[in-house]
This record gives sequence, C-alpha cells and structure tokens, in this order.
Amino acid sequence: LAIPSIPEKVKSAQRLWNTRDPKKVALAYTTDTVWRNRDSFPRGTDQIVDFLTKKWEKETRYKLRKELFAFTDHKIAVQFWYEFYDETEQSWFRCYGLEDWTFNANGLMEKRQMSGNNIKIAESERWFSEDMADDDVDKVHITEEHW
Repeated sequence: LAIPSIPEKVKSAQRLWNTRDPKKVALAYTTDTVWRNRDSFPRGTDQIVDFLTKKWEKETRYKLRKELFAFTDHKIAVQFWYEFYDETEQSWFRCYGLEDWTFNANGLMEKRQMSGNNIKIAESERWFSEDMADDDVDKVHITEEHW
C-alpha cells in the first residue's frame, strides 16, 4: 500500500459502505475474502452480499464514519462510528468499533475483522443523518470520550 493513499483508502471505504449497496461493497474485497463481523464469519463474495443485505434490511437509515487508526505495509486499522435505526427493536443505535483490514498485492481486501459495540441512543442524540454527504459526516465533531 502506498502511504499517501492510505487515508484516501479509508475514506473510499466509508463512501462505499454509505451507499448501502452490498454488491458494490463486495467489489472492494477478494472473491475468497474472510470476515469476522462480531459473531458472524462470512467468506467469499456471495456470503458477504448476503450478510450485508440482511444487515441493511435490519439496520436502516444507516450512516458511517471511518478514521485511520494505524497501518503497516499491507494492513490498515480503522476506528469507526455508525448510526442506524434497528427495525426489529424500533430504536436508534450508535456502533463504536475497530476494524483490521489485510490487503492482497492488488489492493483488494482479503481479510476484514470487525469488533463493535452498539449503544442505544435517542433520535435527538444522533450525530449523523442518513441524508448527510460523506464530507458532512467528516465534519461532525466527535469529542474525546467517543474516540
């Protein structure tokens, strides 16, 4: 990975996930990608698309922000926050978490590990609106206790 492109790679992933289009998101990963997402372990494009489709059916009005945490020659760690309306629980949540990404020689992600914690919030506590552009999401001031 070229060092100047690493922050842009993080923001590109943010923009891609904010499309909430599972097929588009899956294009950033190898066809045999391995994920750990909380207690789910999808592998390969078909399972990733299925996983994301179900995720965004339940987690509606989703908006995500990712920030670079650390990197090495072929790995990136990001911190993220996202908010969503849980259709099952009929409540708002904010997820706080970290991801560990491993890339292949072609720059596609071959491994993604995600750890996150959902916190129930009131609608008035939201930082992000699902209608916000990614540039506006990046301007939201997140205070130190949330980093």
